[in-house]
Amino acid sequence: MSVAEPRRIVLFRHAKADWPQVNDHERPLAERGRKDAAVAGRKLADSGIPFDLALCSTAIRTRETWKLAVHEFSQRPKTVYEERIYEASPGELIAVLNETPDDAQNVLLIGHNPGVQGLAEVLAASADEDARERMSRRGFPAAAFAVLTFTGSWKILEPGAATLVDYWAPSE
Repeated sequence: MSVAEPRRIVLFRHAKADWPQVNDHERPLAERGRKDAAVAGRKLADSGIPFDLALCSTAIRTRETWKLAVHEFSQRPKTVYEERIYEASPGELIAVLNETPDDAQNVLLIGHNPGVQGLAEVLAASADEDARERMSRRGFPAAAFAVLTFTGSWKILEPGAATLVDYWAPSE
């Protein structure tokens, strides 16, 4: 694959988590979160994006979100569980994405807020106006995802390098 071909990054926030008496990293999905994760998975599958790689936080709620979402895919992409995604800032998430091999064209990152929303905002120098308006109005609720495109090597991904082309959030 050429670095001149457009790449896609899908930033996917974990679905709604429960609040049992466990540490934050170990929080599971709530019942609504399990339903929304599957719906988001169907939306991602229907997008037709052939994901090459999924980068998922090691937190229980992100792992459960990914397990339920990927079940809707016709083909499971390679999945890497990455500790650095948990509680990561936009800059830390960019550093993780900068390590992506250039043979991966379409990457799905399953993470947490505020990092995921912040990353969508700092990467998107331009945007489809409808997608920008929906993301601005809704924020980045649990199980939401944003689709961004950029051209070039993952090594040079930086703030302002991408275009927001789509956004989806479950209905409340």
